[in-house]
Amino acid sequence: MKQGEIWLVNLSPTVGAEITKTRPCVIVSSNEIGILPLKVIAPITDYKAHYDSVPWMVELPPDGVNNLIKKSVVDLFQLRSVSEARLIKRIGKVTEEELSKIIEATKVVFGTY
Repeated sequence: MKQGEIWLVNLSPTVGAEITKTRPCVIVSSNEIGILPLKVIAPITDYKAHYDSVPWMVELPPDGVNNLIKKSVVDLFQLRSVSEARLIKRIGKVTEEELSKIIEATKVVFGTY
């Protein structure tokens, strides 16, 4: 379970507008931190054209590295810390360039850009 990997994660139960169900997520947390069995993840959702102007959405085109089946986005506004027990299966990983964009998008979410 490493930064930049895409895992199928059980996000239920949720409350309110949180992204729910079992879906692919990117591990965002650094490999060098944490003593608890937790990972900071960002869920992946279906791409929509209006996401192009949303600075906390990072596009992921499907390929043989990420193993996604359709054009998707990582939603960095839905970051959360989850137990490693919620991570079901490794699907693939993002490229170094995509990981850099993901880290930059977290700066937008936290206002540290």
